[in-house]
Amino acid sequence: MALTASVAGASGYAGGELLRLLLGHPDLQVGAIAAGSKAGRRLGEVHPQLPALADRTLIAADPDALRGADIVFLALPHGESASLARALPADQRIVDLGADFRLEDEGAWKAFYNDSYAGHWVYGMPELAGMRAEISEATRIANPGCYPTAVSLALAPLLAEGLIDSTISVVAASGTSGAGRTPTETLLASQVMGSMSPYKVGGVHQHTPEMEQALGRASGLGVRVSFTPLLAPMPRGILATSSADLADGVTSEDLHECLHAAYAAERFVHVLPQGQWPQTSSTLGGNAVHVQAAADARTGRAVVVSALDNLVKGAAGQALQNANLMLGLDEASGLSDTGVAP
Repeated sequence: MALTASVAGASGYAGGELLRLLLGHPDLQVGAIAAGSKAGRRLGEVHPQLPALADRTLIAADPDALRGADIVFLALPHGESASLARALPADQRIVDLGADFRLEDEGAWKAFYNDSYAGHWVYGMPELAGMRAEISEATRIANPGCYPTAVSLALAPLLAEGLIDSTISVVAASGTSGAGRTPTETLLASQVMGSMSPYKVGGVHQHTPEMEQALGRASGLGVRVSFTPLLAPMPRGILATSSADLADGVTSEDLHECLHAAYAAERFVHVLPQGQWPQTSSTLGGNAVHVQAAADARTGRAVVVSALDNLVKGAAGQALQNANLMLGLDEASGLSDTGVAP
């Protein structure tokens, strides 16, 4: 008998992507499909790309409707997961795609989110050292953010091996779906098309402490990240360029060998051949991160570039990876690292 997965926040981009992936999962069937303001509408009106579920009606995010599922995904706006999670049974398996439970440091949460602290759940990035065992034993998982996934997987092995300094600069561009589905003036097509723009500049983006936490855990170092996000004129994708001082004598070959050794057995992190650089189009629709690195010998800096689909590996795909581990299924069930091109 198939296991059941329910989705709260199914009307959003990440929720819709979760439903798409669940439809192709061999061991999970779609249970309750819940939404906020769009409750009562047919799913086909909201997500016409999902004809198999078109006649299902979005229900209100009622704990009673969700509690019977084997796994519950919370794809809600930041700040809305905590109250719903508290209303579900303590042994209910939950993956939260929002930020509510990602940060261990209450002070960092209040500084960057300006909201009451709900606590901390197991951080669900399976490829970070030691995390699979924790995820497999957990009933509550905080799914990582899209930017932290791209940056952490690109840099964690290099920091752990002492090849780069722990003060890092990151400039990363995201497609417009990263801002969610709520319409705003800054996301109008006439504002975005043909233009790139920075936002939340100067160390104030809410993913900054999450990056520092994930990289600090992976390396045992006190990591500091200077993060500048950019809005790119595309629906999906993240391209992150990270740089840090090199340790003495480290070459491009050293960086590449370190990354390759760390991820040679991973299904969803691909270190590209030297000279080939990540591009967002190659990860479109797939649960994959593409990574490449080079040593800038003239300045003594490492340059590490990573790309992913922010709605798949940066959200719904990683959430399904975590759910598979929690349920004792093959981690790759329902997932593919294959992109769609052109």
